[in-house]
Amino acid sequence: MKKIPLKQKATQRVLKGYPLLVKEDFVQPLNEKEGSLVELTDEQNHFVATAYLAEQNKGAGWVLSLNPNEVITESFYERLFMQAADIREHLKADETTTAYRFFNGEGDGLGGLTIDAYEDYYVFSWYSQGIYEHQKSILRAFENTVTDAKGIYQKFRYKRSDDIVSEFVSGTPAPEPLIIQENGVKYAVYLDDGLMTGIFLDQRHVRRSLMENYSAGRSVLNTFSYTGAFSVAAALGGAVETVSVDLAKRSLPKTEEQFAVNGLPTDQHKIRVMDVFDYFKYAVRKNLLFDTVVVDPPSFARSKKRTFSVAKNYTALLEDVIDITQSGGTIIASTNSAAVSATRFETFIREAFENKGLRYRIMETHTLPEDFHVNPNFKEGNYLKVYIVQKG
Repeated sequence: MKKIPLKQKATQRVLKGYPLLVKEDFVQPLNEKEGSLVELTDEQNHFVATAYLAEQNKGAGWVLSLNPNEVITESFYERLFMQAADIREHLKADETTTAYRFFNGEGDGLGGLTIDAYEDYYVFSWYSQGIYEHQKSILRAFENTVTDAKGIYQKFRYKRSDDIVSEFVSGTPAPEPLIIQENGVKYAVYLDDGLMTGIFLDQRHVRRSLMENYSAGRSVLNTFSYTGAFSVAAALGGAVETVSVDLAKRSLPKTEEQFAVNGLPTDQHKIRVMDVFDYFKYAVRKNLLFDTVVVDPPSFARSKKRTFSVAKNYTALLEDVIDITQSGGTIIASTNSAAVSATRFETFIREAFENKGLRYRIMETHTLPEDFHVNPNFKEGNYLKVYIVQKG
């Protein structure tokens, strides 16, 4: 392996367990191929770590091991997969939850790759050409470790020259839809339909809390509703009414399907295909108030009318939500933006209520569930922030 020296500050970060490399970490500009395995050294040529190089967002590679005797072979990946399986053994045995994150990138020791399990079908997500260069040996290691996989799919979360984003790899193709369970709730997912499958697995505990604590006898508004997973959880939790709002046209049939697979009638559950901000104006005009409002917007979105950024616009978004939430009602405020810290997110909430001249109480907070295993030295990896707030 080629030896590549790191600057002093980068060396200290890596030795403390920080796994992500950026171009500014290196003494000399990089010119290695994507996926190259390299030996990182300090400026005195002493071993620091083994890493692979890859362009991923602003990153330039990921640390694999601080052990100078570690050799990156199939057995290395097998060990990582065995450790991942052990951590999630309780989920594997849970018949009421059959979809979860099996392998969480740098949290499980291999940045740039995640693997999600859906009813024993596995979906690999490759985040760079660099990690995909090792696909064959990684897949062999996985198949040697997880011997009961029904089928494997892969998704490419980086730009490829052939524009492929999703494909079936091996085993038996999954039915379409594939019906999974989460906390006893059924959801229809599609494993080979673009980058998304139909459910965000990192919100599992939040959906359970909504179902158990904030739905019975309540009206629930689900904004940026995607396929209506929160709406179905609320309905099964006893909500007297749900309203799902999303700009995407496919949200209507997708949400209807989620209600149908749970045997739920939709007469008390409305689905609105429209801009969420336009719905806020409509709700104010019609004097609509909700007992519980779920607000989980994308980190960044652009429509014909407006551009939305969590970092710039979340406080204003919450002010709109507050206007249509009953006094004493509940707001489930969520963001998956790694660029927004928990402290800053709390500031958004505080400012929104202060601007409205209202008090509030934080009932619960949530971060990533346990299967989204996080490297404690890489705080950016714990991206999910959910605050369940009671309006004063």
